[in-house]
Amino acid sequence: MQLPQIVSPEEWQAAHEALLAKEKAATRARDALAAERRRQPMVRFATDHIFEGAEGEVGLLDLFEGRRQLIVYHFMHTPGAPPCTGCCTYSSNLGHPALLALRDTTMALVSRKPFAEFDGLGRRLGWRQPRYTSLGTFEQEAGAAGPGKGFGLSVFLRDGDDVFRTYFTRGRGVEPLGTSWELLDITPLGRQETWQDSPEGRPQGQPYGWWRPVDDVASAPPAPSAEADGRSTAGASA
Repeated sequence: MQLPQIVSPEEWQAAHEALLAKEKAATRARDALAAERRRQPMVRFATDHIFEGAEGEVGLLDLFEGRRQLIVYHFMHTPGAPPCTGCCTYSSNLGHPALLALRDTTMALVSRKPFAEFDGLGRRLGWRQPRYTSLGTFEQEAGAAGPGKGFGLSVFLRDGDDVFRTYFTRGRGVEPLGTSWELLDITPLGRQETWQDSPEGRPQGQPYGWWRPVDDVASAPPAPSAEADGRSTAGASA
């Protein structure tokens, strides 16, 4: 194995600072992309899709769990084949769903495999996100089914009983989306913090005030989006 070059502390510091400047520039570029993404248009999405979950058959609105935003990871599915190793690896890298809930957002894992098989896989691998099997054409409408379209990630926004799709990515676009911060940055409401460049009228609150250990989520203040229309942070009711 060819290891990195050994240099003096001064040379290491100079190289480190040069790289750090590029990393900071990349962070600012990502922030600018997230701001542009929050200004993208949205498209109405049908709500009559049916899924099987732990509580039986549910509709698309149920996947929101009463929250404003929904992120869906679409599993690759080949009938009769073992589970997709890439999808399993991605799902095992996801952060705790309670942190997304603090920002009025739910994430769900959706597959076309039989629910008992899919849910059993999730239990075995320790996935904390709710799991559902699509029983209809949800994957097709989302553009996550067919040749070259085996998996992907969609973002939905709920306005009452109306659902809109705001974002979709697949391939390596999914890879970096694992922490609550990264996932929130692809949503139309973002992190709901005042430092973010968001369109006028989007709910925003003080930075970092919602950060909590996952066992202390109940004590967190409501997300600005939930507080604005009287819903709780937990999103138990619409």
